[in-house]
Amino acid sequence: DFRNEGMDRTHNPEFTQMEIYVAYKDYNWMMDFTEEMLEKICMDVLGTTKVRIGDNEVNFKRPFKRISMIDSIKEHTGLDISEMDLQALFDTCKELGVETDESMGKGKLIDEIFGEKCESSYIQPTFITDYPVEMSPLCKKHRDNPELTERFELMVNGKELANAYSELNDPIDQKERFEEQVKLSEKGDDEAMFIDHDFVRSLEYGMPPTSGMGIGIDRLCMFLTNNSS
Repeated sequence: DFRNEGMDRTHNPEFTQMEIYVAYKDYNWMMDFTEEMLEKICMDVLGTTKVRIGDNEVNFKRPFKRISMIDSIKEHTGLDISEMDLQALFDTCKELGVETDESMGKGKLIDEIFGEKCESSYIQPTFITDYPVEMSPLCKKHRDNPELTERFELMVNGKELANAYSELNDPIDQKERFEEQVKLSEKGDDEAMFIDHDFVRSLEYGMPPTSGMGIGIDRLCMFLTNNSS
């Protein structure tokens, strides 16, 4: 892949990833698959599920911890952001000392709070689940709460290793999400998506319920070989 989104020692613009899509499965199935696969990889490569990463010992033995993003933020800040509007989130970021700018929508603000206050504390493999809908324009809405999506990211040693979701296969919902992204782009959010008319048209022809996931291969290699870049 090549993504021109800035770089540091754990983000290379040119990188390798494994992507998988499975029809008639959801993100719950994909979590089970992911932890089973990573446990097996560790055993095959190292003969143990315990991996030394810098100063930490990380154990890839399943099952991995699972916690929703909103519960994670509540656990680390004591704040419940689930009912907050845009202004309340800006005020919360200011209170927590999290940097913001006027281009940020609700999703970006929540992402910043999580990144600053929660992410680095997840050393052992942990699935962060049920992201707010504003953060996830390609994800299916949560079956029990339309404000959330059926998405997870796997955190290991304070970094994201995998990103996955129940794919959004409703063309009307998808077009509306893209239109929201355009509004964010017009406000100055340079990571907002454009309207992909070909993608929406494809969904109109039909797509089964599907779960998809990407795993950063470079980062996985860094973890298993105890390299910092």
